[in-house]
Amino acid sequence: MAREMGGAQNIERQHAAGRLTVRERIDRLLDPGSFHEIGALTGRAVYDQGGSLTSFTPSNFVTGRGRIEGRPVVVGGDDFTVRGGAADAAIGNKMGHGEKLARGLRIPMVRLVDGTGGGGSVKTIEQIGRTYVPANPAWDTITAMLGEVPVVGACLGPVAGLGAVRVVTSHFSLMVRGSSQLFIAGPPVVERGVGEKVSKEELGGYEIHARGSGAVDNEVATEDEGFATIRRFLSYLPSSVWEAPPRRPSEDDPQRREEDLLSIIPRDRRRTYDVRRILKLIFDRDSFFEMGYYYGRPMVSGLARLNGYPVGVIANDPRHGGGAPNAPACDKMLRLVDICDTFHIPVVNFVDNPGFLIGSAAERAGTLRAGARALVAVYQATMPWISILIRRCYGVAGAGHGNAQALNLRYAWPSGDWGSLPIEGGVQAAYKRDIESSPDPDARRREIEEALNQFRSPLRTAEAFGIEEIIDPRDTRPLLCEWAESAYRMLPAELGPKARSCRP
Repeated sequence: MAREMGGAQNIERQHAAGRLTVRERIDRLLDPGSFHEIGALTGRAVYDQGGSLTSFTPSNFVTGRGRIEGRPVVVGGDDFTVRGGAADAAIGNKMGHGEKLARGLRIPMVRLVDGTGGGGSVKTIEQIGRTYVPANPAWDTITAMLGEVPVVGACLGPVAGLGAVRVVTSHFSLMVRGSSQLFIAGPPVVERGVGEKVSKEELGGYEIHARGSGAVDNEVATEDEGFATIRRFLSYLPSSVWEAPPRRPSEDDPQRREEDLLSIIPRDRRRTYDVRRILKLIFDRDSFFEMGYYYGRPMVSGLARLNGYPVGVIANDPRHGGGAPNAPACDKMLRLVDICDTFHIPVVNFVDNPGFLIGSAAERAGTLRAGARALVAVYQATMPWISILIRRCYGVAGAGHGNAQALNLRYAWPSGDWGSLPIEGGVQAAYKRDIESSPDPDARRREIEEALNQFRSPLRTAEAFGIEEIIDPRDTRPLLCEWAESAYRMLPAELGPKARSCRP
């Protein structure tokens, strides 16, 4: 009776909306036959006068243990076929029990959220005959988990309130294009509350959150793609902070040297290039897992492998704003650093950073504070870190490519170009009076720039030991594979949580 969920009619409506039921989702996410359900008999039962069961409506939350690629996880999912996933049908806080189970067993938590996901419904007032002061169930556990076990939030339908917060209070989140929406409150509440009439998609569709606000990391085309994405994300992470990230066998030669790396950076500093191609040529083949592709576009972030070892990846993307970090890019960087620091994952930073984004729009967006927060995250982090300076490294943002007060491991390519600020902009500021008093200001500015450009060679910096090594770009993969092995030896013998929890 519990497996009948909300009944055939409601299941048909769920399928007609292009969405799977919670039990179908769990079966497709987990290794076949591995799900061990907890609280299957929880629900609202009706008995006749003789004590015989006449009807049963199951709780609209399904939870239990299972396995993903052989590793144990806890999964919890809302059953939208029973009262739209609202809290008043959940019974006994099964959701909270699932969260406590994951934390107690020190294994990942996967949330399959559909509906209010533990949030409220005004029908509760009618049922209990009173209202109540709200409280967020198991929120102490949910907060603590971010610093202890991997947490994934999947938005798989119209998700509002507490359910929406549960999606984003995670290390990785996703939503399905066209069939999932995420909002603080749904369209009826918004229309009544602020007079704005919008559709679910306009209010909280994937273009709003996966491509705009950054509240959700990735978007997928189908639920099945979402489950495959969740499985892949978890493959890079340990089951908890008390374990090291899992290494996988690699058939990719750690000594592989790619000729294309010699010419991938244009000699013309004004031209861009495809930084993702650099990542593809250096990391283990097909191992780069990008997070937040559409958010904070000047920054690329994700996870990858070097000779089988999981590593975090940060890279400036010159095709968006010249690679200058804006406020969203800084937030994206902070998030990746926090995740890697929490789970002891070494980080590789590919630096082509012209400095924080400038201009009035950047100032209004709070780039300064966002940038400072990202820099603090870098300096708070204690996992192994290495920077590859592939082109520009300017200003405060460039200086934050690593922790200069710690073991600041760096390799530079011959295309390296660095300083307090670029010569082109700096000349205008430093020689303003000289340039303006000249009969031909443009010619004078070019003359000064050409005179200073002779000092721009990265080799001059290396002569003063201002950069430790300038390398053949083809040697980047072999050197990083060697470093990855050393980085994992550098991890403490006894692993555990950091002093602070990961920020959602």
